[in-house]
Amino acid sequence: MHLAHTGRQLIGVAMLACCALLTGACDRGAHPGRIGEAAPEFQAADGVQSVDLASLRGRVVVLNFWATWCAPCIEELPSLERLQRELPQVTVVGISDDTDATAYAQFLKSYRVDFLTVRDPSFRIPRMYGTAKLPETYVIDRQGVVRRKFVSAQDWTSPEIVDYLSKL
Repeated sequence: MHLAHTGRQLIGVAMLACCALLTGACDRGAHPGRIGEAAPEFQAADGVQSVDLASLRGRVVVLNFWATWCAPCIEELPSLERLQRELPQVTVVGISDDTDATAYAQFLKSYRVDFLTVRDPSFRIPRMYGTAKLPETYVIDRQGVVRRKFVSAQDWTSPEIVDYLSKL
């Protein structure tokens, strides 16, 4: 009986250790990487739009990694668009990993996406930021420092988020 109890305890400890490793590996801990560090600079163009993060210095940037095939990404698009309209001092930048340029362009037209977004089918920019899951969003302050990371879809017009962004 004592051995069985000890075995269960060891299994429990092993499971906790695995969870801790997995959480750390995918940057989902209480203090994700890059917070408080300079945002990795990038330039991207997809033939229709272009963005240069350095040119946005002096503005708060909400950098959203998304894709047209990602249901949670589609779910949060309307609130990102409302955020861009309601807080013009904040610049929403979308980086999509869609590979099909035609399908991507059709999606933008069909959903009337009106914030700055570019395609990065190589996933180069998300890798720079350590993005592992879509959607993921980084808030970059006026000095170019990463202040927050949001994992999964958000209501970008919630009072808490709007208040936070307004104070940056």
